[in-house]
Amino acid sequence: MSSEHPTGDPVLRLENVGKCYRRYARPLDWVKERLFRKNLAVEHWALRDIDLELPRGTSLGLLGRNGAGKSTLLQLIAGTLMPSTGRIARTGRIAALLELGAGFNPDFTGLENARLNAAIMGLTVDEIEDRIPGIIEFSGIGDAIHRPVRTYSSGMFVRLAFAVATASDPDILIVDEALSVGDGAFARKSFDRIMEIQERGASLLFCSHSLYQIERLCQRALWIDRGRLMYDGPAKEAILAYQEALDRDILSEHKHAPARPGDNGTPPASGTARISAVAIQRDGQAVDGEIIECETGRTTLTLDIGIDLSHDIPLPRVAVSLHTLSGIMVFGTGNFDQPEALKRVRPGHAEIRFTLPAMPLLPGHYRLDLGVFCENGIHFYEVISPLARLHFSHPAPTQGLCILPHTWS
Repeated sequence: MSSEHPTGDPVLRLENVGKCYRRYARPLDWVKERLFRKNLAVEHWALRDIDLELPRGTSLGLLGRNGAGKSTLLQLIAGTLMPSTGRIARTGRIAALLELGAGFNPDFTGLENARLNAAIMGLTVDEIEDRIPGIIEFSGIGDAIHRPVRTYSSGMFVRLAFAVATASDPDILIVDEALSVGDGAFARKSFDRIMEIQERGASLLFCSHSLYQIERLCQRALWIDRGRLMYDGPAKEAILAYQEALDRDILSEHKHAPARPGDNGTPPASGTARISAVAIQRDGQAVDGEIIECETGRTTLTLDIGIDLSHDIPLPRVAVSLHTLSGIMVFGTGNFDQPEALKRVRPGHAEIRFTLPAMPLLPGHYRLDLGVFCENGIHFYEVISPLARLHFSHPAPTQGLCILPHTWS
């Protein structure tokens, strides 16, 4: 476990923190336990022995499967849950983007809810009145701010909740899968707002199933599994350790199961940039079909990709990834280091070519995915999964995923 943490005054410290839930087989057992002073509950520890320091102005990602304890940890830090063991010390104001709008009263107007929730976050009356115009403008709901929120669409509700939650100047910003709120355009705005808060010096706690987002946003990451801290270190190293564990489990699960396309966990298609056309060539010849036949070390694959985009956004980035059918990522890349490769050929349309020469993949079936995301490499506008399936063959007996340059002597 790495000890290379950023330096600075800690705004958050957890010492031996744990959270235990008591479960009963029947509701009546709770009453019997108190009457007869006999333990009838089964203890479930959602978290155990968590120690953590978060220096001021740093970003920390949170990794783990569903049910690992990530959301419980964030709720403990936010103060909406109390720990069963240990101590939590916080410095300054916390803004938590957990369950957006959870504190809204459906019969209050949007304006009344905004004022009430801003007060709960610790803003003074003068601060609230100063920020209300910005909240209304950012949410984009206009005159609907004066209507009861029970009349709002789900998108309006989420936009207002996000605008209120980020209206303070927090010392700690907690984000739990909140970058995909609302429609694609607002999701982009929400990401920009989070980046602005972080740039003003707030410490960021970011929980996401998107490993790419964590790597781009966070300096450091924690991996939690079954309520215990498995790894604490630089984000890239934490992601690698977590991915290796996932790969081992996937291989174990699929050892005796038929191969099938996996879910890569990327956000659903949404936003203001779209993949409008993809032409696939194998060794210079156009191919079209569910499965593309390839030969190890010889087949070259070329993708000519067209992107339709709104005029008011910067040129996006394009990502390509290869996976085994059991879900293990073999390779993933984007044109982040070569943004000029995506060319505007006419207003509202850009094109790019991606080539994989002499692919060294060993025999087997693979899934090719394609995505387009914002210029910062965080928010996905659209994902096509699978774009194509590849079947590789090779005459020599080999094992593994790819053939590496080698010699015998």
